[in-house]
Amino acid sequence: MAPPTWLWTLSAATTTLLTLIPLVRGNSEGDALYTLRRSLTDPDNVLQSWDPTLVNPCTWFHITCNQDNRVTRLDLGNSNLSGHLVPELGKLEHLQYLELYKNHIQGTIPAELGNLKNLISLDLYNNNISGTIPPSMGKLESLVFLRLNDNRLTGQIPRELVGISSLKVVDVSNNDLCGTIPTSGPFEHIPLNNFENNPRLEGPELLGLASYDTNCS
Repeated sequence: MAPPTWLWTLSAATTTLLTLIPLVRGNSEGDALYTLRRSLTDPDNVLQSWDPTLVNPCTWFHITCNQDNRVTRLDLGNSNLSGHLVPELGKLEHLQYLELYKNHIQGTIPAELGNLKNLISLDLYNNNISGTIPPSMGKLESLVFLRLNDNRLTGQIPRELVGISSLKVVDVSNNDLCGTIPTSGPFEHIPLNNFENNPRLEGPELLGLASYDTNCS
């Protein structure tokens, strides 16, 4: 006895749905990156290949994907870009390298970047980024390189960062940070010149003796 027509229809619909699932996921990353593109001014057309109609962004220049077509690298350092970062970057959950150094990016660091649990390197140095370093950065449990130097950052160095055991390089020099320099966790081995030229930043904190929000009022 042949199966009823409705069963064939349901089976076909299910197959179609399962086929589409990876495309939808891929498009969500493309959507996030295209939101970034729309927030940036690109006089040299380095983002010209970023076509939102493609299935996923893995064929775009300056984007690297893994074998599952998930975005793992964003390489746009020294690309003469201006504009601002967008919260949607926090949706790139497999991202390992976020390289946007030596541009003219303004605005603040989105707190949503703290969702990038696989991030190894965050390089935003040599821009015009302002505001504070979000405490959510402390959730970046895979982070090794954090380079935010030569911007216009203010506020304290978040103490949440001392809990990132993988952190090897921190550079926040040439900003306007305040408070004291952490000395515990990974900060025990960070050279002091990586904190220099922050006029309101005090020397290494003396645990129990100095409030770390010194000079932040």
